Amino acid sequence: MILRTQNGPAVGVRGVTLRAVSDKRWRVLDRTGRVIGHLRAEAQSTGIRFHAERFDLASARLRHLGAFWSADEAIDCLRYLR
Repeated sequence: MILRTQNGPAVGVRGVTLRAVSDKRWRVLDRTGRVIGHLRAEAQSTGIRFHAERFDLASARLRHLGAFWSADEAIDCLRYLR
């Protein structure tokens, strides 16, 4: 999966839409257009890790939900931890 969509159109991934927020962060929207979280890519020496994050209103910051070796796994985390 190629996630480079900084200035391009939104990318669809298995029932969700990704909209680029920055070079390495995407807003994840469900089929109805509701934001379910953020996906962040981080390059490491062993490969790219994808982090699932969700905005927490109580603390007014993004809460880390987990790090995964594929974007699909990170998106599944956001989808199932609603």
